[in-house]
Amino acid sequence: MKKVGVLVVLIVLMSFTCFTAGTYAADVIKLKFATHYQPTHGNAVLSSQFCDEIKKRTNGKVEISFFPGGILASLPKVAQAVTTGVVDIGLANIASTRGRFPVTEVLDLPLGFSSAYVSSHVANDFYNKFKPKEWDNFHVLYLHACGPNVVLAKTPVKKLEDMAGLKLRAVSRVADVVKALGGTPVPIEMADIYESLNKGVVQGAYGPFEQIGGHKLVDLVKNATPALPVGSVFAFYVAMNKNRWNSLPADIKKIFDEVSAEWAEKQAGVWDGIDMEAMEYFKKGGGQVYTLSEEEGVKWKKAVAPVFVDFTNDMTGKGFKKAEVDEWIKFTQERIVYWQQNQKKLKIKVPY
Repeated sequence: MKKVGVLVVLIVLMSFTCFTAGTYAADVIKLKFATHYQPTHGNAVLSSQFCDEIKKRTNGKVEISFFPGGILASLPKVAQAVTTGVVDIGLANIASTRGRFPVTEVLDLPLGFSSAYVSSHVANDFYNKFKPKEWDNFHVLYLHACGPNVVLAKTPVKKLEDMAGLKLRAVSRVADVVKALGGTPVPIEMADIYESLNKGVVQGAYGPFEQIGGHKLVDLVKNATPALPVGSVFAFYVAMNKNRWNSLPADIKKIFDEVSAEWAEKQAGVWDGIDMEAMEYFKKGGGQVYTLSEEEGVKWKKAVAPVFVDFTNDMTGKGFKKAEVDEWIKFTQERIVYWQQNQKKLKIKVPY
């Protein structure tokens, strides 16, 4: 009889344990975060830290599994993966899906960005100011952008004429910039850049200096020309599935907002840091960096002027008013000046 009593007690205790464990498990919000960046890339490392910070500040109530390297979604498929719920959070650039975020593509125009500190802050200012409808199916955690794009090529580019016919990896609005400079943009995925360079499909790439280290291009490319007078960049987003965001409790949303604001600031610094490291790595590997003369700079800036006209015509063709497009461009240019002054005031170290 005593044995039966003990057995009953054990069954009750086990049931209670299973119930509480089940309740705890049900209370934990599990999310998936995907990006194309390889695990060791600075942007992937920072994103992984974002996941850890969310878990820490929510006392374990939110667990984000991080999937780098395109495991769940390649670069062009990140946006779709987020909207369909394949992943809950995604990091990618808007250039990988031209036309999906048409208004935000203004950030990829040759606006004269001088650093990632500037471009990242301007990107968030732009989103917060205009809240383009193209993001209605997402909850934007924060935007950011790389530093000024650089001509990374097998042959030296010292003047505009050297760009003629040069086959460079470039996509979306950034490809338009390459074309305006006289080059030939080739829209290949970033994951294929090394092999494409090795096989001669392209002769280089037009992107941030970060590509030299992040994608090991120093093995194949020994010439770099920062196109600072042009100052075009790639804009990126960290966004969540809108329905998943709406399902979160208010206190959890507040924590996400706080961490996102902090990480937007961190991300700007990481981008510039990656560029500086890549530049040093490039030089040590025998790479040569060419600086455009003031005269050349004027020529390059003049050459990309038609890109703005094409963008405006494209957007008015989509139903936007010219005055709206002009306002987007004017706003970004004003914010560039503001953040450049702030960068100088705070003595923030940047590559250029």
